[in-house]
Amino acid sequence: MIDPHVHCRDGKQSYKETIAHALQIAEKQGIRKIFDMPNTEPPIVNEKDVKERLKLVPNGRKNDYFLYIGATADKEQIKEAVECHRKFREIVGIKLYAGKSVGNLSVCDIEGQRNIYEALSGLGYSGVLAVHCEKESCMNKDLWDPSFPVSHSYARPKEAEIESINDQIGMAEESDFKGILHICHISCPESVELVDDARSRIKITCAATPHHVMWDRDMLERKDGLLYKTNPPLRDIDDVAGLRKYLKEGKIDWIETDHAPHPIGEKMFPPYNSGYPSLYIYSYFVSSFLPAIGIGKELAKKLTYKNIYSVFESKLR
Repeated sequence: MIDPHVHCRDGKQSYKETIAHALQIAEKQGIRKIFDMPNTEPPIVNEKDVKERLKLVPNGRKNDYFLYIGATADKEQIKEAVECHRKFREIVGIKLYAGKSVGNLSVCDIEGQRNIYEALSGLGYSGVLAVHCEKESCMNKDLWDPSFPVSHSYARPKEAEIESINDQIGMAEESDFKGILHICHISCPESVELVDDARSRIKITCAATPHHVMWDRDMLERKDGLLYKTNPPLRDIDDVAGLRKYLKEGKIDWIETDHAPHPIGEKMFPPYNSGYPSLYIYSYFVSSFLPAIGIGKELAKKLTYKNIYSVFESKLR
């Protein structure tokens, strides 16, 4: 199986997670290959960063570690990112943070995002552009109160995701983007519907995480609710039911853990980091939870391997 969305923290945050350790966890969970994300400290945005990152991969696992390079609003940086995608087999795509999450790698303004699509189109980029979709103007961060963890779901409502996805689809169409637009960690059925509707017009995929499929925002009401604070947040029970329905209908392309570990002190106390170490629950999710909601072996194989491989075949073979 493949996990195409993992946050290893090597660098200034290696105390949270490392490539070597994430690969060990993945193997125990039945996963052979992982795709790492670039919002590290420092972020991975150029060839030098990529080379330094790849040095950290343990011997014997060089064929199992892959990486996204980050996108900024700088057109020269986008050009270098595209060159890295073409030069390095390990670079599976480019990652755009269209809203602030963990780290400083984000392009939140719509003009900056549009410039990225136009630059990629002009460069003839045909790879994957993976996007974290949360529109800043749709958020109300004043509602966030760490003493009331469920407030995180109100501060970052599903409308922020829906509107950002709508923006990305529109910009991909307007710029005649030739690559594959991938919507990461989709969290509500309306988002899946937008993606499904766009499939006839652009190349587009989406994925869901175990935590968004298993749990609703009632988890944030618990005494340890801060442990379940993620970006995007857990949604209400109807949204979870909708995600499960579309997962069973094959409208969600794959499962990605968005494995994002932090020390418990950074979750329960300032800075109250967002993220859940979902790699640890992957085996249970695939072997027990998916069958329990009516997903058979063939669909599970598509969600955990076949659909991922079909998109990234040129890098993985």
